[in-house]
Amino acid sequence: MLEQLSRHSLIDLKVKAIGDLHIDQHHTTEDTGIAIGEAVLQALSDKRGITRYGTAYAPMDETLTRCALDISGRPYFVWKVSLGMPRLGEWDTELIEHWFHSFATSAGITLHVENLYGSNNHHIVESCYKALARALRQAVEIDPRKADAIPSTKGTL
Repeated sequence: MLEQLSRHSLIDLKVKAIGDLHIDQHHTTEDTGIAIGEAVLQALSDKRGITRYGTAYAPMDETLTRCALDISGRPYFVWKVSLGMPRLGEWDTELIEHWFHSFATSAGITLHVENLYGSNNHHIVESCYKALARALRQAVEIDPRKADAIPSTKGTL
């Protein structure tokens, strides 16, 4: 899923995670979301010139997911995704929401993810990551009309 995030956001990721997987996947999943969120936050610096907002729909076979985000500096997270199985391969599905929450919080992003419909859990999760990636790609893109401005009426994000 992280490869999908990288590929479709055009953000290069190189992640090496060593965790306590002998216990469970919780901390490794959480810490990965936090680390990637912090890296995005650091890379954006003062957010000068970015578009700031991003919205994307990601269809995948029978599934459609919508993601909307604001790189506002005010983390907030809404997750409207139902998964019908407790595991996706070896991954506990409750941790997927937790990854998105950890990412949004550490990146300072207001993030809304909503699966509109779908039945295959793998497709639902993959469409969530792809929708996030495409919305993030849109939001971090430099607006050539405002490349020197911080996209806020307050002058700071």
